[in-house]
Amino acid sequence: MAVRIAQCTIDVEDLDLMVSFWSAALGYEIERGDDGSAKLWPPGQPSASSPSFWLQGSGTAKRGKNRLHLDLVADGDPQAEVRRLVELGARHVDVGQSGTEQFTVLADPEGNEFCVLDSAPTR
Repeated sequence: MAVRIAQCTIDVEDLDLMVSFWSAALGYEIERGDDGSAKLWPPGQPSASSPSFWLQGSGTAKRGKNRLHLDLVADGDPQAEVRRLVELGARHVDVGQSGTEQFTVLADPEGNEFCVLDSAPTR
């Protein structure tokens, strides 16, 4: 037996800001809760392997470097995707990269680090 990732949950301080960023970044559909949270769903009829995102209002700012982060892969040119994400509100961050990595490290508008990979992982 094994488990799979069904959902990614992010504690957020500014729900509206983060819903705007992550729904545009991922192209996901928004379902707002009445409890200060929002669910982001993959568009159309997602497969069981497409995780949803739950943005959970925490009312507190992020502290320190993430211990777990997302690695995203672009449908097209990864550097064009990095530029698009920066235009949406992401920023470049330095977490100790050497400059020869096959990914770009960004942070969302609240400082949560994530990477845009140059290509999808392979075995």
